[in-house]
Amino acid sequence: MRFAVIVFPGSNCDIDMYHAIKDEIGEEVEYVWHDADNLESFDGILLPGGFSYGDYLRSGSIARFSKVMKEVVKAAEQGKPVLGVCNGFQILLEAGLLPGAMRRNESLKFICQTETLLVENDETMFSSGYEKGEEIQIPIAHGEGNYFCDEETMETLKKNNRIVFTYKNNPNGSLENIAGIINEGGNVLGMMPHPERAMDDLLGSSDGKKLFQSIVKYWREKHVVNA
Repeated sequence: MRFAVIVFPGSNCDIDMYHAIKDEIGEEVEYVWHDADNLESFDGILLPGGFSYGDYLRSGSIARFSKVMKEVVKAAEQGKPVLGVCNGFQILLEAGLLPGAMRRNESLKFICQTETLLVENDETMFSSGYEKGEEIQIPIAHGEGNYFCDEETMETLKKNNRIVFTYKNNPNGSLENIAGIINEGGNVLGMMPHPERAMDDLLGSSDGKKLFQSIVKYWREKHVVNA
């Protein structure tokens, strides 16, 4: 499977994401600059964390207008796996690929620590390697991770089982403890915690590895069936 790690001016977790794919799960991966105009050769798209365009105006609000985002939207429409982590999640929200918005953390402080997440939906292409209700240890590092949406959107997320991960101890004030959600098609996941920083027990947790392995498993099974 071949992944693209999208790099925006201000991205700072792109190297972590690249390392997670290449060295930890052994798949192909390339950095793709924000002005790229073609992602057709890639099977999965990864939007890493950081501070794209310095987080000016609002986190992700400028990056969503980058040239490459037209291709990210196209990849999503084609059903390819698209994962946005932290700032990547914020960009997906700004681009309308996921519903809702991010507000400042309830404490109004930047938070950098490991959090316990609960797996709410283990039937997605991103979470099939986990079990429903499983507790996993994944780091967070954000100042604007307080997920918010209107009541109608929340009811839709709940009804369609689109809340994939929640915080056990909500660190930022997110509605319904939300840590990660998927789109209606099930192929776009946005999450504030950093699975790419939880790939090896030496660093405190390897719980993030199952997420990337789930993507690869889905892709391989799909292509075996279609072969």
